[in-house]
Amino acid sequence: MRDYTSIMNLSYFRVSHSSHAWISRNFCCSPKMQGTGGNGTGVRPLFGGALTAVIPHSASDISELREIPDNQEVFVHKQTDQSLMVDLLEYQAHVQDIEAARYHFEDLAGSNEASSLESSEVVHVEPLTKSQLSLHECSCAFFLTGTQRVSKFNEEAKNTVNIHLGLFRLPQFSTDILVTFNDPIRISPLSSSAAEDGVVIAAPWTSQDFLQLLQSLRLLDPGVFG
Repeated sequence: MRDYTSIMNLSYFRVSHSSHAWISRNFCCSPKMQGTGGNGTGVRPLFGGALTAVIPHSASDISELREIPDNQEVFVHKQTDQSLMVDLLEYQAHVQDIEAARYHFEDLAGSNEASSLESSEVVHVEPLTKSQLSLHECSCAFFLTGTQRVSKFNEEAKNTVNIHLGLFRLPQFSTDILVTFNDPIRISPLSSSAAEDGVVIAAPWTSQDFLQLLQSLRLLDPGVFG
């Protein structure tokens, strides 16, 4: 089993996504509230309690281990290389709604140095209807599935990762909420992940776990947007 102290090295992806235009104002006027802890699935406060969502089982809150930006929440699975991120981003008004999820996916690919056709592919994009969601304030929402071949840390070895994106557009708050599920599915034998042996006791997260997170995301305090 992996040692708990290695959790902060599990994620393949950024803790600060520099290619996004961050909203300049301070989102979290109050300190982030701690999660419920433990291994169970449950509703957790996000961004100081301004939003809530059902976070899957076996999730560790990275903010308890290291500093992350105020406009980002990061969770990692305690026994796999899977990770979840919630980003409050500047609303990209120049991007049409139907293209917005693909825009953020391609932006992420650039950050992951996976922009080539061989390294990045969008598999599916679909709208999420308001009846499916708890975040009724969004003007529209989309679910995207794709793959990227990316390196862990600065390694040369490339691992294939399924990337699931949930995008909620809130133009009235000048905000795009981006939720990302990183799910490695093919590990290079030269990657450090391949060398991490041990028995995984907790079940990995699934796309259904991610969909439950998206459907449960709820806004409690619009003041988080400034």
